[in-house]
Amino acid sequence: MSAAAGGTIKVVVVDDHDLLREGVTACLDGYDDIEVVGTAHNGVVAVDRVVEMHPDVVVMDLIMPGGGGVEAIAEIARRAPHTRVLALTSFTDGALLRSALEAGATSFQLKSVSGDDLAASIRFTAAGQSAMDSSVTRLIASDHDVLRDLTDREREVADLLATGLSNAEIAERLYLSIYTVKNHVSNILMKFNVQSRTELVAMILNARYQDRPKLPPRP
Repeated sequence: MSAAAGGTIKVVVVDDHDLLREGVTACLDGYDDIEVVGTAHNGVVAVDRVVEMHPDVVVMDLIMPGGGGVEAIAEIARRAPHTRVLALTSFTDGALLRSALEAGATSFQLKSVSGDDLAASIRFTAAGQSAMDSSVTRLIASDHDVLRDLTDREREVADLLATGLSNAEIAERLYLSIYTVKNHVSNILMKFNVQSRTELVAMILNARYQDRPKLPPRP
């Protein structure tokens, strides 16, 4: 039974460090709704595992010798488009993270994430929703002024996009046709200069973070 049908979420864990790969696997084995069906130590092997095992989610390190994560994400998106990727990284390189987004990663977490938060992120990712550590979101998206270029209606659509709603759900919420919503989403993507909804959501969330009132420093 697939995750989409309410069954167990099948996961492949990819990391070049044996200790971390085995640790993540052991951690996920503690959740009844998640099953690790394969592991890999580099991106090349990861793609083979995905093609062979058809997992719902790949937990992917980004920097590995013998085949990096970004290249593997792009290949997985091409050869197994129904498999989603959660990038698990210790690197705080915004350019690298954005490259992973552009390659097709759905979610991002730092390697310091707790087991429960990782499991929750896997569930979100399997359901087609983006799960991102807040520090990763801020690194990926640094330009928040673009919100000012949106029309009032585009802002409404962007706000609902950031909550994870589909085009159909946004159309119902705003009493618009789905074609009108699709046009708004296309315009927003163009104004943000991004290709994917996941990347767009990251930038919207970052814009909200940047626009929050800052607390005064402690005396």
